[in-house]
Amino acid sequence: MNAWLQIFSLDLIIAAAAALVLGVDAFFRIPGRVIGWLTAAVLVGTLGASFFLDTTGTVPHGVYVSGAWVLFFKRVFLLAGALGVLGSIDWLEEHTPHRQAEYYALLLFSLCGMMVLPGARDWVLLIVAFELMGIPLYILAAWAKTDGKPNEPKLGPEAALKLFVTGAASSAFTLFGLALVIGVTGSTALSAVPQGPLSPLASVGMLMVLAGMGFKVGAVPFHMWVPDTYQGAPTPFVAFLSVAPKAGGMAALAVVLLSGWAQHHAVWAPALGLVSAASMVVGNLFALPQTDARRLLGFSGIAQIGYVLIALVARTEEGVAMALFFIATYVFTNLGAFLVVHAAAQSSGGHELKLLAGLSRRSPWLGAALLVFLLSLAGIPFVVGFWAKLFVFLAAWRAGLGLLVALGVVVAVVGLFYYLSVARSTFMAEGESKEPIRAGRSLQAAIAVCLVAVVGLGLYPRPLVEEAARAASAFMQGH
Repeated sequence: MNAWLQIFSLDLIIAAAAALVLGVDAFFRIPGRVIGWLTAAVLVGTLGASFFLDTTGTVPHGVYVSGAWVLFFKRVFLLAGALGVLGSIDWLEEHTPHRQAEYYALLLFSLCGMMVLPGARDWVLLIVAFELMGIPLYILAAWAKTDGKPNEPKLGPEAALKLFVTGAASSAFTLFGLALVIGVTGSTALSAVPQGPLSPLASVGMLMVLAGMGFKVGAVPFHMWVPDTYQGAPTPFVAFLSVAPKAGGMAALAVVLLSGWAQHHAVWAPALGLVSAASMVVGNLFALPQTDARRLLGFSGIAQIGYVLIALVARTEEGVAMALFFIATYVFTNLGAFLVVHAAAQSSGGHELKLLAGLSRRSPWLGAALLVFLLSLAGIPFVVGFWAKLFVFLAAWRAGLGLLVALGVVVAVVGLFYYLSVARSTFMAEGESKEPIRAGRSLQAAIAVCLVAVVGLGLYPRPLVEEAARAASAFMQGH
């Protein structure tokens, strides 16, 4: 029992925090803003504790394995959760002052599911963790169900419905595929795979599971929910949704494909390569005509997922390490971009790109922050996004994926157009409003942390690269 508590200590802290938030809100009259700051403090404290607590080990029957790989992802989730909470405090205080604690509790429960995913080595535990991660997200997507201009459709319920329907479809695909895979292997262990050539039944099951997980990460052709959900859900929540669940999905994909099904890569690698190529092309091309900043960043995120999938197709330790580096840096870059857009929209009254015009004059530091985040997403030297793309492309090139790398480079150049067009509008165009943008302290703190991380890791990425390499090495060795 003590070993179990040790292995799941970080997860239990977050679960206890979620229960405590609900209990405190029910029995004590504490301002929601204070609960938000305390929630962020718990997440930061748990992140700090992860450097001192020994959480390595294996639970009975090998259904869960914890080591450097799991710890890397848990730290990413805790960071994303803390930044997501900080970015939401002011918005919740203004829009739903009496339901703030519920929002934080749901976000914490979702984090619990994410934190279990990287270490799951049994299909039952993996699916339960996926659902624990996903179900609170459906509720949070509808949090702004009454927001919007009078006499116009409310986008919040539509956003939540599309996220729920695609999430249900994802679960259905995964479970149908698992019925075939488990039926063939006779075991729920991820490591239980047929020896020798796969039967058609097992191959179909494997591809169905891959499709189900494709929905979770928003990869093409399973991306339909992304732009609409991003446009209709509350932007502070979308900032969290755009990074943390995708990181969880990528962790699960890596565990399934590179740990469980590594010897059958001839079945899934071509399919994953096509998904990667389609995601890069569709994400970048469909972002070009967008007029809403949230939809643009949504299609941008689809393209970014395509870059990460290249590293998984490589099936090498270097590729896995660079995928981890990419995911960690993407948290700061994309979350920061969404929070700046949210701050600007709060003052401008909308998320249209034309309302970002003149942002640098209304708030020089927010304009500069958005420019840095856009440059990082575009992969311009020397912010961290440049190293993330470069390292992924190098790992894929060394693995013999020259065509995918060439395609990635070409569409990345296309991405420069819409990223830099937004930056040009921010700094060179005259906006409709001249009023200064006033963002709350918590929102400013979250943006500042993201900005420092993007610039700092761009100038000196080595510590994070080495940490990602250690995690990848442990994973590839089965720890």
